Amino acid sequence: IRPGTAESASTQWRNVADQIRPKVPKLAAIMDDAEEDVLAYMTFPKEHRAKLHSTNPIERLNGEIKRRTEVVGIFPNDEAIVRLVGALLLEQNDEWAVQRARYMTLETMASMSDDPQISLPAVAR
Repeated sequence: IRPGTAESASTQWRNVADQIRPKVPKLAAIMDDAEEDVLAYMTFPKEHRAKLHSTNPIERLNGEIKRRTEVVGIFPNDEAIVRLVGALLLEQNDEWAVQRARYMTLETMASMSDDPQISLPAVAR
């Protein structure tokens, strides 16, 4: 098994779980149940893995949404919330799209799709 592959990560995960099983069986059982979820990032292309290891970009986005909605305080209706948060999400998407070094590009995501014709919509909806 080649290092850096999903198979090698899974093998290493099971080795660790098996080593601790005699002394800490509850932890080993938790590891058995969590393996698929924890190692899900290994199914992505290698160039994406470094960008998936952290939730910082999402946490930063959530913080910005919270900051901007707290400024408004009370929204007149649900549509107003959707407009504000939607605008923030579209703005963030545009920033991530042009910052190719910081985020996954559409081109690198294409290798993971079943659809050979991947394209962005001409107009955001």
